[in-house]
Amino acid sequence: MGYGYFFTGFPGFICNQLIREVLKKNELQGIIYVLVLQGMMDKARKERQTIMTELGLKDEVFILIEGDITQPSLMISDDNLEFLNGKVTHVFHLAAIYDLAVPRDIAFRINVKGTDNVNRWVKGLTQLKRYVYFSTAYIVGTREGTLYETELIRPASFKNHYEETKYEAEALVAKLKEDVPITIIRPGIVKGHSQTGETIKFDGPYFMMNFLERLKFLPLLPRLGKGEAYVNLVPIDYIIQATTYLSFLEKGEGKTYHLTDPRPYRASEIYTFLMEELINKKPKGTLPLSVGKLFLSIKPMRKFLGVEKEALDYFTWMGHFDCTQSVNDLEGSGIECPDFKDGLKPMTSFYLKQKDNPNYQIPIL
Repeated sequence: MGYGYFFTGFPGFICNQLIREVLKKNELQGIIYVLVLQGMMDKARKERQTIMTELGLKDEVFILIEGDITQPSLMISDDNLEFLNGKVTHVFHLAAIYDLAVPRDIAFRINVKGTDNVNRWVKGLTQLKRYVYFSTAYIVGTREGTLYETELIRPASFKNHYEETKYEAEALVAKLKEDVPITIIRPGIVKGHSQTGETIKFDGPYFMMNFLERLKFLPLLPRLGKGEAYVNLVPIDYIIQATTYLSFLEKGEGKTYHLTDPRPYRASEIYTFLMEELINKKPKGTLPLSVGKLFLSIKPMRKFLGVEKEALDYFTWMGHFDCTQSVNDLEGSGIECPDFKDGLKPMTSFYLKQKDNPNYQIPIL
């Protein structure tokens, strides 16, 4: 029997990049099955054609399946459920809502209920070799200090509903480890490709760039708070390469991996790097974060600056991700996290080319 790779989260950027890498690693062997919401079918068909053309694939090796993770049996037809059961060997569950400002009910329905539905389906697959779940390193919520891959501890509180619902979802997946061959991936904050700068939307670290770009006309630009916290930014190419390698690594079964930067920079350093590269200025003075949050409590201000107020919580959060297990298991693969500064020029160059493109603008609530 050949490989059957099933993905949720298509045609999302991380998912389509992961599909490419999985096929390349396995020398284009195997069939790709992707779960697509009805309303995303047109976009999915275009992305599918791009990937098939790029890799020289035939139609029959890349199959779109209409469905919805928030519905029982993923809303897959009975005929397709029976067909997939005998074909799928690897499941990659990436579908989630990643917005820091997302309301709890929406986040719970997609991230928690959706994952529970995927789990129930996965448990019935007779040919399954690996179930790979995309979590986030930030399920730790407000816990601080050194945070380990081997831990799954519910924090006293969370910074936002995204963190909370991703924790709840990972906890559901972790319960299956005794019965299902699972690998859990916990990325840091994902940024664009380390060499090309390519990304699909300007959130996460790009909020800093939005802020700087909107206010570059000012004679002086202050730092945002003291900026002593470490901000763990990880390029998409490292996430994709490491995930693919660990997903097929025999000793990766049953493990959780922090795909985080082992040498992260402080928020103040990143802010300074971006300011110098983007607008050729250096920060002068300090704007207290409390004042920044007050400004961002005003909706028109959030829209003008292109910044979600929840993003400021990461400027004061004093946590550090230990990624020893990931680094050890990637040893010998040639895969390691690039230094943030090495990807700074392509990151800012791509941003400047696309900053006014409406396809890259995310809604600021």
